[in-house]
Amino acid sequence: MIDLISEKNWPSISSIYEEGITTGNATFEQTVPSWEKWISNKIRACSIYLTSEKEIIGWGALSKISDREVYSGVAEVSVYIKKEFCKKGYGFQILQKIIELSEENNIWTLQAGIFPENVASINLHKKCGFRLIGRREKIGKMNDQWRDTVLMERRSELL
Repeated sequence: MIDLISEKNWPSISSIYEEGITTGNATFEQTVPSWEKWISNKIRACSIYLTSEKEIIGWGALSKISDREVYSGVAEVSVYIKKEFCKKGYGFQILQKIIELSEENNIWTLQAGIFPENVASINLHKKCGFRLIGRREKIGKMNDQWRDTVLMERRSELL
């Protein structure tokens, strides 16, 4: 089942996010933020979780990239799957639903910044119609090491 994320889901969502943080290849975040901080720039109508039976196994969310009106239809996508459920198609289900919801909410471009080492995420995004648009070299420092990100983008064919 896929449903919208709410504060009551935060313990499970944050636990999955923490797993991603621990890998060192999912995000520049070093610690899980509070619910209030995390949700503050999310597009709530496009922030979802997936359950298998009664357990939350993954989530995806869109974040605003800017408050400027001209960018109102551009959002950054995040997808996280609980470790033991990876490589089973759940990320695809979540990302496909986010694409559908984004178009229902007048979002015409989705972008993703992915560490090049995260090959599974790059392949997932390609499978869902994202294209490689570039690489940002040494864009951020993590644990005293410069990291690159691969930029991917998907333009809606409906909007």
